[in-house]
Amino acid sequence: MSKRKGYYASKLKRATHMLFYRRHAKPGVKGWELRKALGADYPKVLNILDNYLKALDLQVKTVFEEEKTVEKPTLELLDKARFYITLRGELTPKEAKMIGWRIDDLAGLAIAIAYIISKKGKAPRKEVEELLRDKLPGWKVDINIDRYIRYGYLTQDENEQLYLDWRTRAEIDQKALIDLLLGTETKA
Repeated sequence: MSKRKGYYASKLKRATHMLFYRRHAKPGVKGWELRKALGADYPKVLNILDNYLKALDLQVKTVFEEEKTVEKPTLELLDKARFYITLRGELTPKEAKMIGWRIDDLAGLAIAIAYIISKKGKAPRKEVEELLRDKLPGWKVDINIDRYIRYGYLTQDENEQLYLDWRTRAEIDQKALIDLLLGTETKA
């Protein structure tokens, strides 16, 4: 093994350990943590790791602090971003059962996210609760919304407005979700 390959192999190993093992309440690693552990060329290491993960249907996902994805981010923006491993493709319904959530809880999350997207990124909690009460048992609605907030899919401000949080931006293809829901609506 050449010296250069050995150099990147050790960085790939370190990056993999940091990204796969959860160290904080939130999964993933901040860019500044990766820079500190891997050096200033950590974006290159993550690109190499992402290419390795393609065969496993996984990817290194970058979630910026702002909602919008940046085309050519600066090193400063990358340092503030969160990186973690997500699926590259989609789960089959059979595989979705393995993530530990009931199908009605997942449906509730999809409904809440779609509703917030349709309201241009924010919606009053009361409206989301009313919508979910049509589909879920009433006792589950508050529990589920609190769960979605706790897991980082939604966030709530002091005025009880719900917003999409970092995990929704990282794991959910919002355009595909809306297209799927609209496609289902026209077929019905």
